Amino acid sequence: MKEIIFAVKESEEGGYIASGLNYSIFTDGDTLEELKENIKEAVLCHFDDNMSKDSPIL
Repeated sequence: MKEIIFAVKESEEGGYIASGLNYSIFTDGDTLEELKENIKEAVLCHFDDNMSKDSPIL
């Protein structure tokens, strides 16, 4: 499994924005917990051909 590092910053509109370094994966969330779940979903969508929903992420 590859490691994907995300840069996380606060959004000007409130909440948080995450972007994958070296990958075109972007998502946001109102709370850090929501952001974490959205990151998992975004990674699964990005690699949907090679991963299953049971793959260990985060």
